[in-house]
Amino acid sequence: MLTETNRIPSSDLLNLYHAQKAFFQEGHTRSYAFRLAQIKKLNDLVNKHQQNLMDALQKDLEKHAYEGLITELGPFFSEVKDTLKHLRSWMQPESVTTSLFNTPGSSEIIREPYGNVLVIAPWNYPFLLSFSPLLGAMAAGNCVILKPSEHAPHSAAAMAAIINQHFDPSYIHVIEGGVEETQALLNTRWDYIFFTGGTAIGKIIYKAAAEHLTPVTLELGGKSPCVVHKDANLKLAAKRIAWGKWINSGQTCLAPDYLFVQADIKQKFIQYLSDAIHAYYGADPIKSPDYGKIINYRHYERLKSYLSQGRITTGGKCDDRLMRIEPTIMEQVSADSPVMQEEIFGPILPIYTYDKIDEVYAFINKREKPLASYLFSASSAVQKQFLAEISSGGVSINDTVMHITSSQMPFGGVGQSGIGGYHGKYSFDTFSHKKSVLRRGIQPLDTIFRFPPYNMKLLKMMKELLKRFL
Repeated sequence: MLTETNRIPSSDLLNLYHAQKAFFQEGHTRSYAFRLAQIKKLNDLVNKHQQNLMDALQKDLEKHAYEGLITELGPFFSEVKDTLKHLRSWMQPESVTTSLFNTPGSSEIIREPYGNVLVIAPWNYPFLLSFSPLLGAMAAGNCVILKPSEHAPHSAAAMAAIINQHFDPSYIHVIEGGVEETQALLNTRWDYIFFTGGTAIGKIIYKAAAEHLTPVTLELGGKSPCVVHKDANLKLAAKRIAWGKWINSGQTCLAPDYLFVQADIKQKFIQYLSDAIHAYYGADPIKSPDYGKIINYRHYERLKSYLSQGRITTGGKCDDRLMRIEPTIMEQVSADSPVMQEEIFGPILPIYTYDKIDEVYAFINKREKPLASYLFSASSAVQKQFLAEISSGGVSINDTVMHITSSQMPFGGVGQSGIGGYHGKYSFDTFSHKKSVLRRGIQPLDTIFRFPPYNMKLLKMMKELLKRFL
């Protein structure tokens, strides 16, 4: 954990930054062999220290070891496997068509590393959301400073032990600390910044990056809606929504933030949803070993204040000592109340009803674009309309959250919910500059249309050519 003895002085931070710039400029990270060896080393170290990492997750969030494995370590190992399998092909130049005016010649896109990358990670999935972007940055050939969240100090310390004790700090290094350290890092000029967290802090990151025109990826959040149509498999929908909402005690950026249920199935569906909660966490979820705590008291108090903003139909029990709040379903929640003005990021689910689905689209589209949107319906026509009407970072139809698990699709937001995406090859691409390269020969074979002096004959010929090729 962070103490005054392991805080890094600003002078040392600057020295580390310059050491990483020198390491990158010397070309150490560019070869396939180097990247492959470092990723394998990271994978082996994480595997060796699995228990330490899961213990840290338990201390920070009271995550059950199984949940830590399937939501944090497991996805990381899967992504490493995919990266090791495809890295060589990802690094190959991509040949593209050469335009008529550059013939004879060849054209290609080379993916080169940006250089010095800053990764700022959140507390809710402290390992995965630190090491997944770290992996992508390493695969792309960058040097990396990783800044984990101070709100998950045990996880930050466990990750620092893995990285700082086994890797050259001129290559990758973990900086523990809080606002002071983050501000010092943001005052430095980076080649790329990758941030995961809330929209408010994302704006601060974006503003700091703009000072140096630094490119960014911002993985933010928002109020992800979930819609249950009357033709859905209601029991299955309840099971999958309950899992997506209350895993990690609702502290998931992709969790369904509020629910729309068609009016004539509402009572039946709420009963199914309550049944799913009790099936997962028992009659007293606060005491369940499978159900974690709120990260800290400030967030706990914020979430407790929401409980008075609607009629509780399921849950609502709190334990101040354990900082736990039962999985809670609320009705009669005003759309203008605080619980509906910001991402809940906790175990509270407001439920609304609708008669016609156009009402839902109007409600959602009045708000900022969410990180995810969810629809449960057996109708392909309803699914098609939902995809056309709702803009969001990603979508799961007849499921929640699970679209994030595919390395074949980019994960990211749109508008207020984020900029850019990653996972699998998309991580490699995110941390790579795509450099366009045209190669021409030294023979004097240039088109007559290129150089002055111009004349009406050339103009006429050019117009004819454009007609033919457009």
